[in-house]
Amino acid sequence: MLSSAMQSLELREQDLTEMGTLIQSRVVLEVSTQVQTLLDSLDSATLDIAVTGESGAGKSTLVNALRGLSDSDPRAAPTGVVETTAEPTPYPHPGLPSVRLWDLPGTGTPSFRAERYLEQVGLMDFDFFLLVASERFRESHAQLAQALAAAGRRFYFIRTKVDQDLRASCRRRPGRCQEGQVLGEIRADCARQLEKEGVAAPRVFLLSAFQLHRFDFPRLQATLAEELAGHKRHALLLALPALTAEAVGRRKETLRRHVWKKALLASLVSALPGLPLQLNVPMLVETLGSYRRSFGLDEESLGVLARAGAGSPQRLRAQVRSALGRELSPAAVRDVLSQAALCGQVAARLARDRLPLLENLVAGGISFVAAYFLLHSALEDFAGDAQRVLEAAYGTEEEGGPCDPPDPGFLFD
Repeated sequence: MLSSAMQSLELREQDLTEMGTLIQSRVVLEVSTQVQTLLDSLDSATLDIAVTGESGAGKSTLVNALRGLSDSDPRAAPTGVVETTAEPTPYPHPGLPSVRLWDLPGTGTPSFRAERYLEQVGLMDFDFFLLVASERFRESHAQLAQALAAAGRRFYFIRTKVDQDLRASCRRRPGRCQEGQVLGEIRADCARQLEKEGVAAPRVFLLSAFQLHRFDFPRLQATLAEELAGHKRHALLLALPALTAEAVGRRKETLRRHVWKKALLASLVSALPGLPLQLNVPMLVETLGSYRRSFGLDEESLGVLARAGAGSPQRLRAQVRSALGRELSPAAVRDVLSQAALCGQVAARLARDRLPLLENLVAGGISFVAAYFLLHSALEDFAGDAQRVLEAAYGTEEEGGPCDPPDPGFLFD
């Protein structure tokens, strides 16, 4: 039976336009080389994020959380009650090695000078800075913010450990603690202090590395997505943990933009002389596997989430309802491809009318349209699965309380 996502699919106008610009040759190897080059440039796009701030503010723990790792993971940045970072240290994202979070040495020592510090760590080497602080606003925060603003570098002020601040405030004011009010006061105080030091329109975000799905992390993600462009934006949307429905939606859309390239490459391989038809299926299985991991639907990701206390593996696995989300195998992919071919005949005629060279390039093997529909449909289904898993995982928060959060590492561990 065809999925509802597949039944409603059409070839997107933007995809047809981009393909028309690319396909100017009847030679399969020329077109396949062009497509592969485009995909390689996307996969190799670098994104370097600097995490800086005072010693003891939780920089290393934040680096780990943004990489989807717990502090106990062997790949994690070292953490401790004293400064553990002596020099700028890059930590690649576990699934996207071209995305690196840099743990910079702590600030706030008596001899600290912001300009000299930024020169030593390599001011121009990073795409943006996360300026991390906890508890009270300090002079070193102001100096660093001023220096970054003067150099024209993009930075975001991150107030960490806000879950601890919230609990402390509620202990002082039992029965009168309003979470929104407390958080608003903290946010306003940080902005006021930065403005007093000459930082215009400061961007302030309240985070807890141990409860990344709460507080301002979704707003930070949305802000970064708006302010980055091109391949760097794509890398960011795949790298940062997608812990809300909005983040899952942005991830789906950035992957969707490149489906036509994956589908065209798979269909071009089938047209090469002497290559068996089955070569298309492993390529598509690999692509679908990367989509599945991106949405945290593979067994390892679900197991990590369950071990973090977000529910039993069976309960989380039950939220994965799509056919390819439950079982990703060559046989399952062939079955869905046959369904895609059935519903893609009208779209195939449209593609041939708009792109006459396409028929010459992919006359044999799995059609472009079938692969295109397969990948589009899978993305839609995986995003729905991911949203159900997140709802099941974080829907227990009221029962467990704010001190008992699930580890954010399940999407990438």
